[in-house]
Amino acid sequence: MKPKEILVFGASGQLGRNLLRKLARNNFKVTAVTRNVHTKGYILKSQANAGWIDVVEMDTFDFEKLNEIFKNKDICINLIGILNEKNKSSFNNIHSLLPKKLAEISLRNNLEQFIHLSALGVEGAVESKYALSKMNGENEIKKVFKNYVILKPSLVYSVDDKFTTMLMNLLKLFPIFPLYYEGKTKFYPIHVSDMCDIIENVIINNFRSTTIECLGPEELSFKEIIKKLVKNLEIKRVLVPIPIILAKQVAKIFELTMKNPLLTKDQLILLKYDNSPSGKYKTNLDLKLNSDLKIFDKEILKYSYMWKSGGEFSRKEE
Repeated sequence: MKPKEILVFGASGQLGRNLLRKLARNNFKVTAVTRNVHTKGYILKSQANAGWIDVVEMDTFDFEKLNEIFKNKDICINLIGILNEKNKSSFNNIHSLLPKKLAEISLRNNLEQFIHLSALGVEGAVESKYALSKMNGENEIKKVFKNYVILKPSLVYSVDDKFTTMLMNLLKLFPIFPLYYEGKTKFYPIHVSDMCDIIENVIINNFRSTTIECLGPEELSFKEIIKKLVKNLEIKRVLVPIPIILAKQVAKIFELTMKNPLLTKDQLILLKYDNSPSGKYKTNLDLKLNSDLKIFDKEILKYSYMWKSGGEFSRKEE
């Protein structure tokens, strides 16, 4: 039986790299699209045995050329997303326009599925440009292509993420750590391997015309997450609630002075809203898409040693 051919956008990110390995191991032929094969190609090619992965260099907004690589494909997976706007990479372009175009090309080429990664908890955050663009993207896909599957994960974490690793960098450097909205914002952190399991099961079970909210096994506040990181780093830190007026000024300074701001005004808006299931859709737990979800404490313990003074020699036997 001919293996299914899967097109993956955003393959060089945390989720993409892990997903490529999983798909190839399960006999799916993968084509990974990247904007710069010279910087990303060697990483992508190493994720699978020869013959199971092709790497294509392409501007994702060159829609005429995009149509060519969709030919003879069975499934398209879009993992592209941004946290900060930069020139052409605006929230509207990346989260609304691009998914709509990919869905249109999927329809034109009679693909079996278009799997799109959105985000949990964006429905209520109407003041956020990020959240609004994510919701617009979901709505545009639904209008265009009935064989869609929209996945809405909470925080996706791993040793390769830009969340726990960034926080541990900051916690290692500064004795005082700010808490926005008193650190009460709720999350359901989900490990990257559990997200890969969800996507694999969505493909195998041929889900269509559905939206799935993707949760980890625990509800954790932002403050609880910070405390768990501090505990794993075996350090003491003072957690200080920051007035929102001051936080806005800090975010503004970050945006003006940093290429990749630690905090933006839009991210500050997002932190007002819990990263929790809406109740409008079924979750991965409802659909039993995961057999054994990973626990946050246990997973961060596996790589937090890299931020300790002893490095790998500080690792404890499990």
